Amino acid sequence: MKTWPVILVLLSSLAVGQKKPATLTIHLDKPVSKVSPTLYGLMTEEINYSYDGGLYAEMVRNRTFHTRWEGVLNWYLAEYGNAQGAMQGDPHTGPSEAVNRSLKLTVTQADPQNQAGVINTGYWGMALRPNTTYQGSLYAKTDSESIGPVSVRLLADANDEVLAASTVSDVTTEWKEYHFTLKTGSIRPSSANHLALTIAHPGTLWLSLVSLFPPTYHDRANGNRVDLMEKLAAMHPAFLRFPGGNYLEGEHIADRFDWKKTIGPLVERPTHPSPWRYMSSDGMGLLEFLEWCEDLKMQPVLAVYAGYSLAQEHVNPGADLEPYVQDALDEIEYVTGSTDTKWGAVRAKDGHPQPFHLTYVEVGNEDQFDRSGSYDGRFAQFYKAIKAKYPDLQIIATTAVKRVRPDVVDDHYYRRATEFFHDTTHYDKADRSGPKIFVGEWATREGSPTPNFGAALGDAAWMTGMERNSDLIVMSCYAPLFVNVNPGGMQWESDLIGYNALRSYGSPSYYAQVMFASHVGEETLQSELENAGPKLFYSVTSDTNSKRVFLKLVNAESVPQSIDLKLTGATLAPPAKVWTLNAGSTEATNTLDTPESIVPKESTLSKVSSDLHYTVPAYSIQVLELKQQ
Repeated sequence: MKTWPVILVLLSSLAVGQKKPATLTIHLDKPVSKVSPTLYGLMTEEINYSYDGGLYAEMVRNRTFHTRWEGVLNWYLAEYGNAQGAMQGDPHTGPSEAVNRSLKLTVTQADPQNQAGVINTGYWGMALRPNTTYQGSLYAKTDSESIGPVSVRLLADANDEVLAASTVSDVTTEWKEYHFTLKTGSIRPSSANHLALTIAHPGTLWLSLVSLFPPTYHDRANGNRVDLMEKLAAMHPAFLRFPGGNYLEGEHIADRFDWKKTIGPLVERPTHPSPWRYMSSDGMGLLEFLEWCEDLKMQPVLAVYAGYSLAQEHVNPGADLEPYVQDALDEIEYVTGSTDTKWGAVRAKDGHPQPFHLTYVEVGNEDQFDRSGSYDGRFAQFYKAIKAKYPDLQIIATTAVKRVRPDVVDDHYYRRATEFFHDTTHYDKADRSGPKIFVGEWATREGSPTPNFGAALGDAAWMTGMERNSDLIVMSCYAPLFVNVNPGGMQWESDLIGYNALRSYGSPSYYAQVMFASHVGEETLQSELENAGPKLFYSVTSDTNSKRVFLKLVNAESVPQSIDLKLTGATLAPPAKVWTLNAGSTEATNTLDTPESIVPKESTLSKVSSDLHYTVPAYSIQVLELKQQ
């Protein structure tokens, strides 16, 4: 008799683990709606050291020598042997009106064997790889040409071993730009390195805009990190929303993304504070964003400053706002204008004569937070001015407005997985006669610094709802995109891609994005799901030209889910391809040290028919690619 309770417990456990099959019927010959060709894209802004210290490949931190009470940030005095010197920020001397700061190095004792100078530690180190060439530049002047050449070296943190070296000669008493090249030998890849600039004779040296770049994506000057760009390319993004949300607005109006100060030579860019409490170098300026789009074959989604900043500063509609409206019109002309326009000619002078194609312009960012209530009037003023000059542009509002009807409204969602599970039908019955929807920022916020697998399940469930409603949702993009995982590098948890100076990795949510964006058809198909558990989600799209059907399945439960697939209206050709992303726990994740713990795995399904019994694994995201005969 004592064995019966044990048997009952075992039977109960088996019953829980064996869910009844759900039934998913897909009508292959009954399209429902078109899928937006721009459904999946990228959103980016300067947060978590996303540009400086992230995608933007500049290795020198604080290259224009900003100071605080503790001195010149990220620069330190170096005195080798018996050399003696001093360094200080000089806020009144610089190579240009825009960059009017420098570092003043005063050396009182030095010789070729005992040099003095300064070192820069980079963004938590400087990543060096074997047999690699690094391109550098700096602006310099001296009080006396007898000071001799400037020695430029890359040194190992552990022992000051010289890993690469060069010199800058003929420094004069006038500001001048100098270029140099540093090439490593057969070294070990490491980020535990720093840059040293030293002199061998007493004297005073001023330095400004010290820059060092590794090889960049597509070998662009002033370009982007190769590994991060490759990860973005794998996401097959259709567009890039830039320059970002809060970064567009700035904490104060004076700190906004003032695009005219981000174009042209770097020495003409004054830099500005980002809203996340660090300086932006503005190396990632307007043209660099556009070239980023060009490199990844994305459409630009241009956000223009609309007269509101985060500290509740705003510009009233009417005459006060007019200069900002004109600034937006100038910006659009810089992007799209021919070389016979004022700003198109400036773009050509900056190195890109060919105009960029632009479809969408977003006016502001998250203006629902503007407590003045001025956005309705501000948006109307921008809308009318932009449409008058560029009638074909689609204008995006950041919140509901009344005076004019926007073409698109930008919705943002930051939630936990359970909240997304409960809201995947959010747009199923939305009004199709109103503006289109841009889900311009969204993320499941679970996991730090990057999402865990539970977050990926929430993301994938939400994406099935967006795909199903992609006749209404024209674009969507996860945010934030990047995070520097070093201590002090993160201001916002749950970010798609993590990195340090040397390495990078994609989170489980990143791979969910890759799977969805890599397998999206041209139209949704009629389908019905019955008897499914509360955490089974799906979407189905088809590609008419290739006769492929993409079935996304998300099982957010800890037990497998059986499904009877009934596929009507066409004959399928085996085998089917299957991509699976799964984990044993919602807390499982990827890290710098274990970057591929959770990655999609490809397999085949050899037996495919109109009636198919299929099991979705526990805690899994799957894409089935079915081929029609």
